[in-house]
Amino acid sequence: MIAKPKISTYGSTYGSYKGNDLTSYVESSDIDVDALNKNLIIDDVEFNKFDETIKDYVMAQLGHPVVRVELTPFQIKTCIDEAVTKLDYHAPQWAMQYAVFDASAGISLYELPAFIANNLNYVVYQKDLLAFQFSKGSLEFDFFLGFWQNNRFFQNMNVGDYLLVQQYMEMIRKVLSRDGGFDIVNGKYLQLYPEPFSTPTPVILEYRALDSNTILPAFRNWVQKYALACAKHVLGRIRGKFQSIPGPGKGASLDGKDLISEATKEKELLMKELLMEIEEPPLFSVY
Repeated sequence: MIAKPKISTYGSTYGSYKGNDLTSYVESSDIDVDALNKNLIIDDVEFNKFDETIKDYVMAQLGHPVVRVELTPFQIKTCIDEAVTKLDYHAPQWAMQYAVFDASAGISLYELPAFIANNLNYVVYQKDLLAFQFSKGSLEFDFFLGFWQNNRFFQNMNVGDYLLVQQYMEMIRKVLSRDGGFDIVNGKYLQLYPEPFSTPTPVILEYRALDSNTILPAFRNWVQKYALACAKHVLGRIRGKFQSIPGPGKGASLDGKDLISEATKEKELLMKELLMEIEEPPLFSVY
């Protein structure tokens, strides 16, 4: 059974909350992840406020309205989508968002919206320090109580003892399959294990998603520059079909090759900036 989770009273940092369907509620951002790279030439291209800031930057940098820029709205939209897709895929920690929903007993599979599933970092499920559903006299209960007694938990326990208790409890959870885990299935569904045994069971989602209302100006500018590089490449291919235009004084030569060369170099530099400066580099640990 696949459930469509409801946002709990904790809500979401990205949109409306408290009882709304998590898979259909409308986030406040202009960036619609579900619509990226799905435009067709036959469709009427519509630019939202965020897209307009990118489009106007691209057109201005290419010389509009002083010179003619041979790009259609569809071509500009594809360039914007490519830039936003790159940044969304590598969304850094400043784009962190949270959402909480209530899982139901016996249901382990939940449908997630794309803007959560695409950049899901972590799921907090059954992680409460004392969340042991042990019955008195069971093996799990004996392990739990015995460790606390043997390690003077009820006496003068120091910080080191507390950390030792946490490590021990984490190990026991994993051995006894009490530590909640998760998987993403088909890029859309959240699989929780073990199955929730009570209703409601709070599940906290930690994910990264771009919000056009709060995106930093520097990273908005990164999208502008990458979209510009994409537009230069498209425009270079168009102008590259013609070596020159007949006219007075030997006509005019076109800059198709130069535009393609510039676009290739700019894309490489912008991707390097994205991977090394915007998206946090991976952390390495030595054991």
